[in-house]
Amino acid sequence: MGFLISLLGTIGFGIGIPIGILLGFFVFIYYEPRDVKDFDTNKSLEDYDSNTLIDLIPKLPLWVMNPDYERVDWLNKFINDMWPYFDKVACGNIISTAEPIFSEYIDKFQIKSINFKHLTLGNLPPKIHGLKVHESNENQLVFDLALRWAGNAVIVLAIKLLSLEINVQLIDIQISASTRVILRPFVPTFPCFANIAVSLMEKPQIDFGLKVMGGDIMAIPGLYQCVQEVISKQVAGLYLWPHTYEIPILDCSIGADKKPVGILRVKVVRAQKLLNMDFLSTSDPYVKLSLSGERLPAKKTSVKMNNLNPEWLEDFKMIVKDPQSQVLQMHLYDWEKFGAHDYLGMQVIPLNVLIPYEKKEFTLNLLNSMDPDDPHNKKPRGQITVETTFVPFLEDSKKISGIMDYEQNGSSHDALEKISLTGTGLLLVTIIGAEDVEGKSHNNPHAMILFRGDKRKTMSIKKTRNPIWNEEFQFVLEEAPVKDLIHIEVISKRRSRLGFMSKESLGHVDINLSDVVCNGHINEKYYLIDSRDGVIQVDIRWKVI
Repeated sequence: MGFLISLLGTIGFGIGIPIGILLGFFVFIYYEPRDVKDFDTNKSLEDYDSNTLIDLIPKLPLWVMNPDYERVDWLNKFINDMWPYFDKVACGNIISTAEPIFSEYIDKFQIKSINFKHLTLGNLPPKIHGLKVHESNENQLVFDLALRWAGNAVIVLAIKLLSLEINVQLIDIQISASTRVILRPFVPTFPCFANIAVSLMEKPQIDFGLKVMGGDIMAIPGLYQCVQEVISKQVAGLYLWPHTYEIPILDCSIGADKKPVGILRVKVVRAQKLLNMDFLSTSDPYVKLSLSGERLPAKKTSVKMNNLNPEWLEDFKMIVKDPQSQVLQMHLYDWEKFGAHDYLGMQVIPLNVLIPYEKKEFTLNLLNSMDPDDPHNKKPRGQITVETTFVPFLEDSKKISGIMDYEQNGSSHDALEKISLTGTGLLLVTIIGAEDVEGKSHNNPHAMILFRGDKRKTMSIKKTRNPIWNEEFQFVLEEAPVKDLIHIEVISKRRSRLGFMSKESLGHVDINLSDVVCNGHINEKYYLIDSRDGVIQVDIRWKVI
């Protein structure tokens, strides 16, 4: 009986397996699943039921869902063609960046070496699923990209621990991110912008696998979600707007005008044992101060009459754009009532020897020139003593956050009163251009700025109603201009055949600077008063030290 039962069981097992496979084929393979349907490109979205649309929406490109985004197949084609070359450059940068980081762990935790055993981003480039360009008054181009990348990158890291080599492999990388790209500033040198700034507009979605010694550790329950969330938060914390990752394209000294970074305070203290350049009397010395690389007029001390050991004790403030390369130039002259002033000597102080906020006194021997082979330098010319302090500007984020913190506990009026006590700052006024300015008799416009009695003006552009100036003017102030107005007027001038100058106002505007102080920066277009359709665009910045 037992033998019969075993025989029937064996026969049933042998017959059941083929029958089960046959039934599985018909049920799961032969018959098409009812909930999976091919996407018919000839059907409109309205022809699908709600459940099908819910499944399709995440797969649709952003230009389908949002009319503000444009389709950029041409850009994807460009990226596809450039990807093999970008792969080599990107991998080289990754290796050069990672090497100093890896070196910090050598000889720690028994680690003998860390290096890339294999590194390539694969042959599948990212896809841009939509592009949106933002209009801006700034000297920059801003656009948003919807980026997705499901690449076949091969990244293998070899870690030698004692005598054991451990291979760590990153696989199945998938990234979905909404990025903002800013090309700034525009410069008159190809490719016409100096930097690329990249930011994330939302927390990115990052998915990948991680194999250690051939085993996928991301399969450990709970570890996968934890690692993905931590990495997404870390990346977002570094590059989420308004934080940016800057990629320099042009050297600032070649293509871009450098912006002020601080103020150099100079006190001309005294000079000693100067040369006597006068025959019947004593020299009348004064000092001219300037920074290298600047076209601004030099600052001058007062003239000390008949004095070879003058004491000035006069303070000056100078705008610094590059403390690593600029030098303070000091030239001494003997003032003459008639004719050219006699040259007494000179000296320089490199700004890179100054420590921010630290006052430093220099007593220097005067030279004829900075040429070490100049034979005239052997002649004693006396000494000059100066005190210098380099004060960098505060970052805009720190300045604004300080104002906002104060406003939480007080009124905006109280905040402005507090700002006025912050001390020296720099007001930067850039007259960008004007539109539809028209005079009754001629159109040769220039812009005139009047601020605290100081009058500045742009160059004149002949025969145009839409002048472009892009000229910057700087005002060093002892306190924030929270209660000041700046007057800007567009004026047209023309000289008649008889030599008389004809002047006509094409409109003006008065701008309250309290908003500039609070925000640190404004860039607006203003309708001109006493002009039919005239508009002027102005960029104003306030930098605090």
